[in-house]
Amino acid sequence: MAIYRRGWYFVLAGAIEPLFYLASVGVGLSHLVGPVEFAGRRLAYTLFAAPALLAVAAMNGALVDTTYNVFHRLKVAKSYEAVLATPLSTGDVALGEIGWSVLRGTLYSACFLAVMAGFGYVGSWWALCCLPVASLVATAFASAGMAATSYLRSWADLDNVAFLTVPLFLFSGTFYPIGVYPLWLADVVGVSPLYQAVVLERSLDAGILSPVLAARAGYLAVMSLACLAVVARRLRRTLAP
Repeated sequence: MAIYRRGWYFVLAGAIEPLFYLASVGVGLSHLVGPVEFAGRRLAYTLFAAPALLAVAAMNGALVDTTYNVFHRLKVAKSYEAVLATPLSTGDVALGEIGWSVLRGTLYSACFLAVMAGFGYVGSWWALCCLPVASLVATAFASAGMAATSYLRSWADLDNVAFLTVPLFLFSGTFYPIGVYPLWLADVVGVSPLYQAVVLERSLDAGILSPVLAARAGYLAVMSLACLAVVARRLRRTLAP
C-alpha cells in the first residue's frame, strides 16, 4: 500500500479498463442484441453482460499482482529472501501476496459495481452480495495465479497467462449463453472457474437464487484452498534454506 501511494495511477488504470467494456455494452451492443435467456428468465443484454464483466474485473485485478509482480519479486528482485530473514514464514509470504491481490481485485470490483448501479445495470437488491462474491473470485484466481507463477522460469513464460485468461474471458458465458456452443465445448466451459464466477454474479445481480449457487461458491473456495496449499509447498521448496 505504501508503494502504490506513489503509483496509484497503475491501480486506477486497471480499474478503468473493464469500465470501457461495460460502456461498450451499454452504448453499443445493447442496442443490437435483444433480451437473453438465463435461468428461465429473459434478461436485458446489459443485465446479462454487466455482472459477467464484474467477475472478469475481479479475476484480472487479482492476477496482475500474483503473476507479473510476484514473478519479479521472486525471480528478479529476490525480495522474499529478505522477508524470510525475519520471523515471517513462506506461508506468511503467500498469504500476504494473495491478501493484497484480493484487496486489489475487490477494489476493481467495487468501482465496477458502483458504475453498474449508476448506469442502471443492477436488477435486484441481491446485487449487494456481488461484492463479497467478487472477493471470493479474486481469492480463487489470486491463489491460482501465484501457484502458476511459482513454476515459471522466465518472463517469456508469462505469455501463458494471457494464453489462458483471454479464452476464459471470451468463452465463459461473458457475452452470450453457453447454450450457443457445441455440446462438448459447453461441457468444458461449464467446469471452468470463471464460468462459476460469471453465473454467481449474474444470478445475484438479477435476483435469481438457487441451491446450485452454493455449490459454485464452494467450487471457488476449494480452488482457493488447493492453490494456496500448492503455493505454500512451492515457496518452501524454492525459498526455504
